[in-house]
Amino acid sequence: MNSKIISTIEIVIFSSLLSSVATSNKVHRQYDVMKVLGIIALMNLILVGCAGAAPFAYITNYDSNNISVIDIAINKVTSTVDVGDHPAGVAVSPDGKKVYVVNSGSNTVSVIDTSKNKVIDTVKIGTYPQEIVVNPDGKKAYVTSFSNNIVSVIDTETDRVISTVNVGNFPSGVAVSPDGKKVYVANSGGDSTNFTGTVSVIDTATNAVTATIHTGNNSIGVVFSPDGTRAYVMNSNIYRDSTATISVIDTTTNEVTATVPVGSYPRGVAVSPDGKKVYVSIQFPGADSLTGAVDIIDTTTNEVTATVPVGKAPGGIEVTPDGTKVLVVNYASDTVSVIDTATNKVIDAMNVGKYPVEIALAYFIDSNMTDQSKRATSYATEGTGAEEINLSSSGEKNASIFNNLNNNNSESDNGSNSNENKSSEISSAPGFGLLGSLTCLYGGWKLRKK
Repeated sequence: MNSKIISTIEIVIFSSLLSSVATSNKVHRQYDVMKVLGIIALMNLILVGCAGAAPFAYITNYDSNNISVIDIAINKVTSTVDVGDHPAGVAVSPDGKKVYVVNSGSNTVSVIDTSKNKVIDTVKIGTYPQEIVVNPDGKKAYVTSFSNNIVSVIDTETDRVISTVNVGNFPSGVAVSPDGKKVYVANSGGDSTNFTGTVSVIDTATNAVTATIHTGNNSIGVVFSPDGTRAYVMNSNIYRDSTATISVIDTTTNEVTATVPVGSYPRGVAVSPDGKKVYVSIQFPGADSLTGAVDIIDTTTNEVTATVPVGKAPGGIEVTPDGTKVLVVNYASDTVSVIDTATNKVIDAMNVGKYPVEIALAYFIDSNMTDQSKRATSYATEGTGAEEINLSSSGEKNASIFNNLNNNNSESDNGSNSNENKSSEISSAPGFGLLGSLTCLYGGWKLRKK
């Protein structure tokens, strides 16, 4: 990584600039305030410099029996990892250290060490498994098994199945609530029930089904809103003349509160980080059944407000944590489309393996960040009497800071993709960010002094 070493020269200069201020009690108080603000800004810059260099997407390639690893910052495949037969669902642990890949043809889950991009374990599960999700605390993973109507619960510390839960007919999609207390399982119903879709609600404390919610036909996918108050269930039409929908569930009452018609054969659903939009991968009805697009739903009105053409037969879909991009896997094109959420236009497409089906995102925190941050804070607080601030909090908090910074500073770029990549590389360089912010801080101090 380019951000492994953070120069202390600029930090010392920063500290000496601030230390020249204390000429009176009033000015000294201003100096302390500015120094604290400087420390906060410096910490944020360190977090951006260290964490911002490693956003990745993991794509399961069904017929290639591997996954493609994409560096989202530059939109390029950087690695390929062999897994089991016909990989389908994929999920990343909250700390970014492991990737779990469901192999539907092997009835297994491959566990990948992300630092080496290597399979380190294989977990045997139920028959014809489909999707997987990891609890927010990272301790458990939940896998749906389509053929025997169960959810397997994996202990992620030992990577072994510790429980199985009976759910509805032919379970496929699975999601866990943001507080980790509930797992929603989308059951397609199957031919024996005329594809009557349901959602099984699992209490994660007891591994018991506490409710069954009736949704639309052939329910195959589910995702929670960021605040956990709603769940969006994808109901795929079985026949050309039937209607595909998204069921909106109030998670407090476990009742469907709205039904939103979408395009044909939806295969993926995702929610924006601010909860204002739902993205659904679909196929256009008409002559070419493989022509793909993404329907965008306004969650305030529960109506489709835009449709963005992508590749053929789109499936898995994810929104980046900063909300600026949507990545869509195109099964029949062997590509991943990148949508700019500001313009609702495809800005890039990457070739991956054969018949890609699902996607999971990860934003890593550099393991050296804690030590670097402590050293930088030590320089900045030396001689001030200010309490040293600990940056060794959980990776989840650090990632949150990084994502918030991206949200506050991101601007839409309608230029070429090469320009976008160059801009991304420049803005993520630690030296560039430090010098620019130090200049602003010094200017602010000068203005305050006057």
